Amino acid sequence: MSERAVKRAFKFRFHPTPEQADLMNRTFGCVRKVYNLALEARTTAWYQRQERVNYNATSAMLTAWKKTGELAFLNEVSSVPLQQALRHLQSAYTAFWEKRARYPRFKSKHKSRASAEFTPSAFRWNNGELTLAKTATPLDIVWFRPLPEGQSPSTVTVSRDAAGRWFVSLLCQDTIAALPAVETAVGIDAGLEHLITLSTGEKVANPRHERADRERLARAQRELARKDKGSRNRDKARLNVARIHARIGDRRRDHLHKLTTRLVRENQTLVIEDLTVRNMVKNHTLARAISDAAWTTFRELLTYKADWYGRNLVVIDRWYPSSKVCSACGRLTEKMPLNVRSWTCPCGAAHDRDVNAARNILAAGQAVSAYGAGVRPQRKPPSGAAG
Repeated sequence: MSERAVKRAFKFRFHPTPEQADLMNRTFGCVRKVYNLALEARTTAWYQRQERVNYNATSAMLTAWKKTGELAFLNEVSSVPLQQALRHLQSAYTAFWEKRARYPRFKSKHKSRASAEFTPSAFRWNNGELTLAKTATPLDIVWFRPLPEGQSPSTVTVSRDAAGRWFVSLLCQDTIAALPAVETAVGIDAGLEHLITLSTGEKVANPRHERADRERLARAQRELARKDKGSRNRDKARLNVARIHARIGDRRRDHLHKLTTRLVRENQTLVIEDLTVRNMVKNHTLARAISDAAWTTFRELLTYKADWYGRNLVVIDRWYPSSKVCSACGRLTEKMPLNVRSWTCPCGAAHDRDVNAARNILAAGQAVSAYGAGVRPQRKPPSGAAG
C-alpha cells in the first residue's frame, strides 16, 4: 500500500484569555488595514500610471506606513501576519492574472473572515503548547486529535467566526496511506429532492439543514431587525443569528464529510458533473435550496479525498444531457421537463430520472477515462437548461 506526504491543516477550537483576545482582535484589524492599503496602492498605480506593484514594493510601503503617526498602531502587533497579508494579496493578483479568480476585493470589517497567519518566526511550539508572538501564555487549545507524530506546524492561522468562536489551524506535514484498490465505480448525480443519487440506484436524502432551522433563524433575524443600530442589544441579537448559522454550517459539513469519506472508501472511480453553482444560484427560486445542498463543498471534499487516497475522480462536461439519454439504448429525448421524475423509453426501458442520469454520468466518465476525451452534448442546450 503506497503512502504520500501531504500538507494537512488540523483545526481546533481554543479559548483565549482576555489579553490574547484583545491582541488577536487588534491583529485582525491591522491585517485587514494593511491588505486594503496595499490593494488601494496597487489599484491606483495600475489605473493611473499603468504600473504594476509587486510584493516587494508593498513590503517597503508597510515599513514606511509604520513610521507615520497615523499608522503607528501597526507596530503594536506582530509584523509576520502583516507580511503574510501582503503575500496573500500577491497570490490573489496572480490568480486574477491567470484568470482563475476575480479582481481582489477590499476586506470588510463585518463581512470578511477575521484571521491572521503566523510563520515559525512568530510562534513557539514546545511539547504540544503553542505560544504566539507578543503573548505571554500558551493558547488554551481543545485537543480532540493528535498532530502527526514528530511533526511541528509550519504555519499557524488564528481565526474568529461570526458566532464569536475562536479557532487555530496548524499546517503540518502528514503521511496519507492510499486505500486498498477496489473494482467498483460509481456515477453521482446531484439534486435537491435527494442530495445525490448513485448509479447503483441508491438515493441519499437531502438533510436540508437550513430548512430545519429556518423558523428559529427567522425569529432571530426579526429580533435583530428590531434592535437599535449601535446598541449592545443589537450586538447580542447579531451574535444569536450568527450562532444559528454556525450550527447549520457545522451540521452540513459534518454530513458531507461522512458522505464523501464513504464514497471514496467504497469506490475506485467516482464520476460527477461539472456544475456551475455560481450561475445556478442566480435562479432566485432555487438559490436557497442549492446553497443549502452545498454542492461546491461536496465537490471540494470529494476532490481532495480522492487525491489523498488514490482514487480516480472524473468530471464530465456540464452540458452532457445525462437525464435525457436512455441508459439502456442511448436514445436522446429532446425535451425532459424537470417535473418528469420517471419515464419510459420507446425501447421499453423504464427509468427513474435521477438514477438514469447517474448511470449515464458513470458511462460518460468511463469513456473519458478510457479515451481521454471530453464528453460533449449532442446539441448545444439553450441558456438555463438543466440535465
